Amino acid sequence: MTRSRWVELALAAALSLLLLADQLWPPPLPVRSAPQAQLVVARDGTPLRAFPDGAHIWRHPIGIEDVSPRYIEALVAYEDRSFWWHPGVNPWALLRAGWQWVRHGEVVSGGSTLSMQVARLLEPTPRSVGGKLRQIVRALQLELHLSKREILEIYLTFAPMGGVVEGVEAASRAYLGKPAQRLTASEAALLTVLPQAPSRLRPDRYPERARQARDKILDRLQSRWGAAAIADARQEAVIAQTIREPLLAPLLAERLRRLRPHAARIDSTIDASMQQSLEYLLAARLPRLPPRVSMAALVVDNQMLEVLAYAGSADFTDNARFAHVDMVQAARSPGSTLKPFLYGLALDEGLIHSESLLADVPQSFSGYQPGNFQANFSGAVSVSEALQKSLNVPAVEVLERLGPQRFVSLLRRGGLKLELPRGAEANLSVILGGTAVNLEGLVGAYTALARAGVGGRPRYFPDAPIEEARMLSEGAAFIIRDVLESGGPVARQVNDGVGIRRGIAWKTGTSFGFRDAWAVGVSDRFTVGVWIGRPDGTPNPGFFGANIAAPLLVDVFAVIDDSPPATRTPPASVSATRICWPLGTRSATTPAELCQQERTAWILNDAAPPTFADRLRAGGARYTDYRDSVSGLRVRAACAAGEMTAVDMARWPAALEPWLDVATRERALPPDWAPACVGARSPEGGLHIVGVSDGATIRRAGNGPAPELRLEARGGQDELIWLLNGRQIGRVAAGRALQQRFSDAGRYQITVMDDAGRYDRVEISVR
Repeated sequence: MTRSRWVELALAAALSLLLLADQLWPPPLPVRSAPQAQLVVARDGTPLRAFPDGAHIWRHPIGIEDVSPRYIEALVAYEDRSFWWHPGVNPWALLRAGWQWVRHGEVVSGGSTLSMQVARLLEPTPRSVGGKLRQIVRALQLELHLSKREILEIYLTFAPMGGVVEGVEAASRAYLGKPAQRLTASEAALLTVLPQAPSRLRPDRYPERARQARDKILDRLQSRWGAAAIADARQEAVIAQTIREPLLAPLLAERLRRLRPHAARIDSTIDASMQQSLEYLLAARLPRLPPRVSMAALVVDNQMLEVLAYAGSADFTDNARFAHVDMVQAARSPGSTLKPFLYGLALDEGLIHSESLLADVPQSFSGYQPGNFQANFSGAVSVSEALQKSLNVPAVEVLERLGPQRFVSLLRRGGLKLELPRGAEANLSVILGGTAVNLEGLVGAYTALARAGVGGRPRYFPDAPIEEARMLSEGAAFIIRDVLESGGPVARQVNDGVGIRRGIAWKTGTSFGFRDAWAVGVSDRFTVGVWIGRPDGTPNPGFFGANIAAPLLVDVFAVIDDSPPATRTPPASVSATRICWPLGTRSATTPAELCQQERTAWILNDAAPPTFADRLRAGGARYTDYRDSVSGLRVRAACAAGEMTAVDMARWPAALEPWLDVATRERALPPDWAPACVGARSPEGGLHIVGVSDGATIRRAGNGPAPELRLEARGGQDELIWLLNGRQIGRVAAGRALQQRFSDAGRYQITVMDDAGRYDRVEISVR
């Protein structure tokens, strides 16, 4: 056979042996056997938190495109100039290294290619002839399985950089505080030489040694980069920061790691700068908080539902504040934060408009007697006022009309998960915090106010699908946001319904016993949620949403959103119109004598629903009264001396009549009775409670039974309605008494009223 034939046979035999070895002795590819460290990074690649592997190694997986081209040039020029064309082994380099070893009696140059170095990184071998042969075989195998780019990326990830740091990205972040993509020429040379002796050349410990080694690399690169660039690079001092573990959004990083346990690099949606600002804001408030009080905050981009900042606890290093309890996910009582959705859903159901008349007075709803946070009442209020002031009684009144079970089901349909006590059904307490939600779900629901009524689930991964559901109609979302921002059309000039400037729509909430303080706000770009309290549920007296959570919310918006509010036009389903109290109907269709107060309201779908039916008094809100045509006094057919004139009247809800001001009462209630109509008296002075005086104290007699009062009134007409703390306790004919037992100590407000609008009220104490 010819010499060329022998060469062909030798190459074929070598290739066959290599393929056989590859089957019997497969290479330790990273995807199969290399230990996996994990890194959670922000949207720009900034490490949030590193989770080392079993050997506590910090390693940041990285691609070639994420590394400075200067580093790639320096690495290939210094380590393996023929890398892009050899089959894994450079025979000329091996021969040169062998000759130098024989001649000098020691290793002068290793002759290892980058492929051989990667083989040694994946499978350490002894520094011997046998070890070198094993590296050669492994390098050839790697070239069979992987592309040059993949081999180089393994080196970029696994190259030893000193201590527990591996890979160029980890080294760049740890020593230089910057991503490998932004390495200067000097820094690229420094990190190129570091794997040669990582312990001896660590720049944080031995900066002078590191500088000398760096300059050696720079000298070799002069023909590539030019003398001027090399001279500039040599002028840079070697300054490295102390290695420390990255720790941004630590609780979120743990959460994402659990969601993707097998990923070496976990990319998140977090904005590193915004996250750092949020953590600074929380840290600045810590000295003002009592021990064991924690905080949580969440920032979501409205357009893509991406989470840009996430703080699950006040201080991850402070175990006394329950540092490892993630309060973004914890289910807590939401206080009043669900009220915007209640009024929005009631708008969609056609129950109310923005200025519907509600009664903020003591009332009882089938035995449930809510009070307001400030322990006082405002009387007649609109939906807008009730929402802005976060009044409890009007919210319960609206929920009673909508239905608590329907309310909860509509919220769940819109994507907000509510947790009720085991075995319990939704009731009226739901709107005042009688359920549980978490901050993540609440913020996702509030994004609906900025997304035309469509809320969504906050996203943490760039590749996560967008999950959204309709919470409110576009029109209801617009009206509720407008009310929360500016008070609605009553508090601001409507300007024909167009060109309205907006800022931040926000709502606070406080759970029972001051356990949870909330604030959630919506701007054009972001939705922000804040929670403050103790994770163990201990009350914090004096801590409520408006005084503790709202200031933090405002500061967060000041830091993250400096853009001016956009000009928004109401959707086609929303219009402004004039309406009348007490009927709640349009001014244009309401006779002037029945329109006692006029207001500008947002209405939805051109519907202006009337005021709710009276809960205490039967009959319609409109009725006919009769007057003497000469004197104008009130008469009846049985006592009229002359001709009678029929007059249409609008009746206020009975619960509100005692709260009307004098001018409104004069206009709303009928005039005095004519002298011929016996027994009729003036509305203001004709009805009096007798037998108990205002301010009286009632005591139990020793160990006797609970005190009992005979409630009686003088001067009423027809039927009398008795109320105790706003709760109806009976109806009796005028002149009849009502017995009432007081089983519990406390203050009680007793009110009596008749169908003519007359009333009297006293307050007593029971001891």
